Amino acid sequence: MPVVSVITAVCGSENVLLPGICESVSGQRLPRGWSLQWLVQEDRTEGAQHVELPDRPWISRRTSRTGSTAYARNLALHRADGLLTRALDANCSFPDDSALARDIEVLAAHPELGWTAAPTSQRRPDGTLVTPPHDGSPGPLPAGHFAALVRADRRPAAATAATFYTELVVALRGWPPLPALNDLALLLAAEGVSGGWLQARAGAVRTGGTTPPDADHLPHASEDVTAVQDLLLGRAEALRTLGWSWRPEVPVTL
Repeated sequence: MPVVSVITAVCGSENVLLPGICESVSGQRLPRGWSLQWLVQEDRTEGAQHVELPDRPWISRRTSRTGSTAYARNLALHRADGLLTRALDANCSFPDDSALARDIEVLAAHPELGWTAAPTSQRRPDGTLVTPPHDGSPGPLPAGHFAALVRADRRPAAATAATFYTELVVALRGWPPLPALNDLALLLAAEGVSGGWLQARAGAVRTGGTTPPDADHLPHASEDVTAVQDLLLGRAEALRTLGWSWRPEVPVTL
């Protein structure tokens, strides 16, 4: 039975959000024959409130020393049994019960692709739901699409709601432990070696504030942001120039 693994990194006091995330994850309706694995990786933040989760075989919960979101995700990746992997931040939820199913269906219909990405909506404190402009036309994406957006000073909101083949994530060494833009880092690397698809519908909802998706831990200094973006673009370009491409050996099927 094919599995999709959802990874949630929990840092600081974010563990109080776990019950809501659990409800969102458990509500996903997958295609027939598919199953779900939820990997929760928490850090040992002093004074953090312990939050109970249901004792279910599809929930795997671990604790590690305090580190970055990327550090926690990579530790969880080690436990991933899924053919596909999706990161879902602690302050995010799925917008509906078919978000993962849409990604699975696209990858089954297009076995040459390695990943999907989707818009991320923002739920403000007043309950208003805001979806940023699309990062492109829905459907198959041209090579280097997201890299071109970054060069044009547009940070893709779709980086937060991307589903990858797990083997591709492992081949790219997971999420790099940068001070910011971890989601974007993996997405740019993935599009450097494999084709992807942009979904028309939102794949995640981020709660709280007006901070744009994938910008929670941005350095305050603009030169630091520029340095990180330049590093990510350089990495993606280096992967492309190697001439190595990635395609799934075991494609998604329905």
